[in-house]
Amino acid sequence: MNVTVIGTGYVGLVTGTCLADFGHDVVCVDQDVERVASLEACALPFYEPGLLELLTKNVAARRLSFATDASAAVRRSSIVFLTVGTPPAAAGSVDLRQLMNAVADVAPHLPAACVVVTKSTVPVGTGARVEQLLARLAPRGAAVDVASNPEFLREGSAVGDFMRPDRVVIGTRTPRAAAVLRELYRALYLIETPIVETTIETAEMIKYASNAFLAVKIGFVNEIANLCDEVDADVHVVAKAMGLDRRIGAKFLHPGPGYGGSCFPKDTRALAAIGNASGVPQRIVETAIAVNQQQQERLLEKILGALGAIHAPRVAVLGLAFKPNTSDVRESPALFICRRLMRAGVAVRAFDPVANDEAAAALVDAGSRFVCAAGAYEAVEGADAVIVMTEWNEFRSLDLARVRALMRRPILIDPRNVLSPAAAAALGFTYFCTGRRSAARAAERQPVPALVS
Repeated sequence: MNVTVIGTGYVGLVTGTCLADFGHDVVCVDQDVERVASLEACALPFYEPGLLELLTKNVAARRLSFATDASAAVRRSSIVFLTVGTPPAAAGSVDLRQLMNAVADVAPHLPAACVVVTKSTVPVGTGARVEQLLARLAPRGAAVDVASNPEFLREGSAVGDFMRPDRVVIGTRTPRAAAVLRELYRALYLIETPIVETTIETAEMIKYASNAFLAVKIGFVNEIANLCDEVDADVHVVAKAMGLDRRIGAKFLHPGPGYGGSCFPKDTRALAAIGNASGVPQRIVETAIAVNQQQQERLLEKILGALGAIHAPRVAVLGLAFKPNTSDVRESPALFICRRLMRAGVAVRAFDPVANDEAAAALVDAGSRFVCAAGAYEAVEGADAVIVMTEWNEFRSLDLARVRALMRRPILIDPRNVLSPAAAAALGFTYFCTGRRSAARAAERQPVPALVS
């Protein structure tokens, strides 16, 4: 099938590349001339494991190409995907200007029969707005259908999520549109991927409901973790036992500094705004939003309390991306902590395996108070405290003896619980974690073992 993808951001580029690997002829369109030139040279604008190899393979096979002008690609396409940004607007609502501009741009060039698909996350009712605009601007007599096909891509594992998804959601009005999308995803039918066919409005709601529920799980386990600290329980054991109940499941029951990224913060606020506008407030989602913010504030208080009255404190932050295996720092808890620490007079030296440049650009106004190091051990040198903010695998195996020797003071703050309380105690660290204070206290009470050099 001939497919056009409008937008080469995270969703658009993953979608276009993976559809090309399914055997379709895909053109990805973006108005950013420099980005298109980079993509034609097989250079990615962001880090995503496995994507570069897949892109290079399909460009070489001539199934995947890039353009700045959508008209020629759209004229020969049976499917046009809209994957442009839908950023937050006032009071949590969604700014649809980029999306509607994209619709207006492609409408005059649509062929006699085509399906226009919203892949971007959009409020319920957006599909109907797209239909109204196409009815005015598409060529007279063209049979243009609109569909909703929300994405469920996790940054850091997006290629696997697209190629082997838990489900594919297809929202349509007509049997013809449903048949076209079934053919597009025929490769997934062959591996028995569940396909949910429904209305456009229901498909739009599924995306928000899914992300909001995962955010609620994160907020819930964080509140349980905070309670565990006060009653001498271990949240890791609590979460493991909860997860063994198949009605609950183990995923997203990992305590930490709160969620971030491009989806959960934006989508929870949008769902809350949709609920309020519809007269059906989403109280659980609103609480999850508040809990997430409180979790970051709680961590900040813990860090400042640990630093106490240290003169001109210096802190090392390990991890800047909102999660491992991505360079995305949007709404990252690590950047929140960095900003607030610097506002409190703390100098920050940070390191992330792939997100240093993105973090430096986001914190460009910090000046010399924020410095990115070339490695973890360079970051911790001379620090009064080390904070592990992102659970990159390389931080799990830090040489804590080396870290201790490089630091000015032995304060170790581990909100993701990636390090061993026993190992930290053996080296004389003052160690802070999330929801397992009892384990840290028990480690402190153990005899200090002889360290092997």
